Amino acid sequence: MNTSQMSGGTIRWLTVWMMLVLLSTPAFAQKKNKNAGKDDGSSLPMPPIPVPDELDHNIGEMLGAWQVGDVEAMHKYYDDNVTVVAGTYEPPIVGWANYAAAYQKMHARIQEMQFVRRNTFIYNRGDMAWAMYQWEFYGMVDRVRTNIVHGQTTLVFSKTGDRWLIVHNHTSEICDDAAAAAPGATPGAPPSAPPKPPPSQ
Repeated sequence: MNTSQMSGGTIRWLTVWMMLVLLSTPAFAQKKNKNAGKDDGSSLPMPPIPVPDELDHNIGEMLGAWQVGDVEAMHKYYDDNVTVVAGTYEPPIVGWANYAAAYQKMHARIQEMQFVRRNTFIYNRGDMAWAMYQWEFYGMVDRVRTNIVHGQTTLVFSKTGDRWLIVHNHTSEICDDAAAAAPGATPGAPPSAPPKPPPSQ
């Protein structure tokens, strides 16, 4: 059948059909491209986060939970058999349950606080890692405003499955004379006023 033998209705129908095919092709291509970006499980996995970056993030989240008193969120980052050395002259604490009880007792004395972490250094060897940082603490304890307290913390991590957990926490307060003499310290910082909490983090 040639064009001269087609009726006007047939020609119009073919024209409309061709226009629909031509107009729908870009839309189909766009839809296909949109779906191409979605993860269907067959794409390559993202490269792993470097251990120091992962641990720095975990420390930040743990300290955030420590400041607001969220024991359950803190526990996510601690091994059940953790050992903790506080900045007070007391025997080390052994086990998460004992540390959580001591932490809650200490946190109940605090009405407000600000905690600043500085100069974090993180190293790892295989399934072990350690982090060291300096900190400043000030706030209101037992309804008495404390002056700034300086200290240092060392955290030791062990990898359990795909998670890094704190297995040892050693926190020490620095006497104000030593902190004031340190480079970059606030000159003339007054001595901290008792009482203050044992700042184990």
